[in-house]
Amino acid sequence: MSATGQPARWRFWVAIAALFLVLLWLLNDILLPFVVGIVVAYFLDPIVTRLQRLGLSRTWATTGVTIVAVLIAIGVAMAILPPLFGQFQSLILNLPDYTVKLASHVLPLIDPLRERFDLPPLSLQELQSEVAQRAGQVLTFLGAVAGQVAQRGIALVNLLGLLFLTPVVTFYLLRDWERLLAAIDDALPRDHADTIRHLARESNDAIAGYVRGQALVCISLGAMYAIGLSVVGLQFGLVIGLIAGAISFIPFVGTFVGAVMALGMALVQFPPEWMGVVKVAVVFILGQMLEGNVLSPKLVGDRVGLHPVWIMFALLAGGSLFGFVGVLVAVPIAAVLGVVVRYLLGRYRDSDLYRGDEPV
Repeated sequence: MSATGQPARWRFWVAIAALFLVLLWLLNDILLPFVVGIVVAYFLDPIVTRLQRLGLSRTWATTGVTIVAVLIAIGVAMAILPPLFGQFQSLILNLPDYTVKLASHVLPLIDPLRERFDLPPLSLQELQSEVAQRAGQVLTFLGAVAGQVAQRGIALVNLLGLLFLTPVVTFYLLRDWERLLAAIDDALPRDHADTIRHLARESNDAIAGYVRGQALVCISLGAMYAIGLSVVGLQFGLVIGLIAGAISFIPFVGTFVGAVMALGMALVQFPPEWMGVVKVAVVFILGQMLEGNVLSPKLVGDRVGLHPVWIMFALLAGGSLFGFVGVLVAVPIAAVLGVVVRYLLGRYRDSDLYRGDEPV
């Protein structure tokens, strides 16, 4: 293509990208079932492909995998959600009392620092009142959100779509996955097709290696923490364990936040029987050892990773721009952008803009 055609091509692709972002913004309220279906299909595609290699047709393999995935999702939801909601509600309601009990253990330790820096004394009654007010605000907020969800037709449609439409979307995407990829490949501009395929393979390696692997790490750690904390008798162990597992994709953050929450709850519940606090600490020590020596090396390995700060920025940016849909696609998009940026940096270092007039 001539040099005069290059600006026109760039304008065309910029216009396509802008149109895509505008449509994503306008249709954000109804995209959730489709985005979840795409994410689930991407995660399940390797299983369907393996079943194909064993002799099953793509349709039968997709049908079997979809049915099993739906049954597992229903079983897990029925087993976890009722006690999870019950523990969360009880935690919010009892948070003021727990905070005062925890403060009564911690204040004697920090009183020397308070006196040294001449800080005003902390009243347990004022602390309890403040926490009770905040807990009431949380319950009021959750009630308002529930009321808005019940009143908004789009939100109700989204919820129903998530429950009933997502399995259908997942099935059709899984069944036609290879044809969709072939159609996309056929639409690539011919003179840049090889470069785009190379970047797509690297992006897939980044997503498959990091996102899939890290998701399995989070699920494994969440299950271990939830079960372990419940076994040692910690109140709200299920909630705390699942929270710790869910944010474990940020290295050390999930374990640290979960350990702080669990140890704080243990200090409220167990003393003067300190063995319970020790057991809670052992659960998180074992979890950290399991993650560092078994889970991460086996499931994530030395594949392309993402910096924790970049992950947090992507999640906040995606959530701010597109809500929950943006949160779902934030990390995969961050992985793709990382691959593209590394490619552009490589091109830049090979160009005259970087080398200047210096000889190669």
